[in-house]
Amino acid sequence: MLKRSMGLAAIVSVIFAVPAWAQVRDADYRGTLVCGKLPFAQDPARTAITVQITGNEGSYERPVQLMRQGGKGAEKGAAKVDGDKITLAGSWKDEKSSYEASYSGTFVRRSAKLTGTQTWSYEGKSYKRECSGAIKRPLAAFLPKQKKPAQ
Repeated sequence: MLKRSMGLAAIVSVIFAVPAWAQVRDADYRGTLVCGKLPFAQDPARTAITVQITGNEGSYERPVQLMRQGGKGAEKGAAKVDGDKITLAGSWKDEKSSYEASYSGTFVRRSAKLTGTQTWSYEGKSYKRECSGAIKRPLAAFLPKQKKPAQ
């Protein structure tokens, strides 16, 4: 009887812990993305990235500055969360060049390591570069407090 009670208690605690864990993912994640060098630009290889997640989706943004070409702006895209997995898909464009980007990773506690690629188009040629980095959310104590529903 004692074993059965302990097993039931463990199951109940897991059931109630899952929704709390999912809610903790709702946050602004900040980090760094490092990408390989492009042959036509002296762009910074390391840039900041911000990912905003609510529920199972969100958005992301990272600055783009191509020193040699003068291009700048922001890569923007969508974020999707499926369990512990996160995927980002976005793009950037200026007058001379553009690219499509995709990154993915796995959450471990309050952070996720990302890897992915950018497929560039510049002067009629295509270039592909690998990227990697990580994002992290603040500690739960520093997240905005959730409002409790009125009873």
